[in-house]
Amino acid sequence: MNSKQVALVSGASRGIGAATARELGRLGYHVIVNYLRDAESAELVVEQIGAAQAIQADVTDEAQVTMLVDRVVAEHERIDVLVGNAHTAAPPFGPLEHVPWEAFAAKVSVELAGVYHLTRRVLPIMRQRRSGRIVYVSATAAELIIGSAAHSTAKAALNAFARQVAGEAIRDGITVNTVAPGGVGTDATAEVFTDGIRRHFGDRSVTGTMLRPQDLARPIAALVDGAFATVTGQVIPVDGGYPLLSQLLDGLPAQFPTPS
Repeated sequence: MNSKQVALVSGASRGIGAATARELGRLGYHVIVNYLRDAESAELVVEQIGAAQAIQADVTDEAQVTMLVDRVVAEHERIDVLVGNAHTAAPPFGPLEHVPWEAFAAKVSVELAGVYHLTRRVLPIMRQRRSGRIVYVSATAAELIIGSAAHSTAKAALNAFARQVAGEAIRDGITVNTVAPGGVGTDATAEVFTDGIRRHFGDRSVTGTMLRPQDLARPIAALVDGAFATVTGQVIPVDGGYPLLSQLLDGLPAQFPTPS
């Protein structure tokens, strides 16, 4: 049995999940690096952490999630942290009339399937210890991005799901929060984000650059490592100040003079 606290991070072979796994490893957790297909990248994350192991499972499949969680509990007798990060379905973009119902419904359904199955299996384990930390990775797109109805609806549903779980878990000493990133430069977004898009987000970030996976990993780690032990049921935007800087750059109020 491993005496370290155990953190299960879904979709942890690349991007935000991998950065979060490394950060939790740095803080002393034994990290379960869940992945779907990229075993090589998952094993590299494990090597970088040391106290970690890679376990393949499709988190949208109830049977595979059961096997994943049962294995972790059999080997470690605990799961202290769950980070629901896995990118389970690519969203269809475009005007609503061009998005078939099947594509719309699939995005919402598969988005929720991963967190539903993981939470349903992990929550009773945390309840037995009367402690635990759950963090879901959503997106600021839940608020409003025109042309992404399926993506925005799926993320808004995830936020609502998280609040429901927070309410059910609160009397057992378990906190449940959601981190909502804006645009993040990852391996996945590298395929779709042009240089112009990256400049757009960089110009509208307090750091002057587009968000990186590690910019999400640190807030996620803070939520689970004790600093936010009295915070639960919250959706925390991590967007570099995008709405504020967008207002300044894209349309100052008429009464404010434009900076020279």
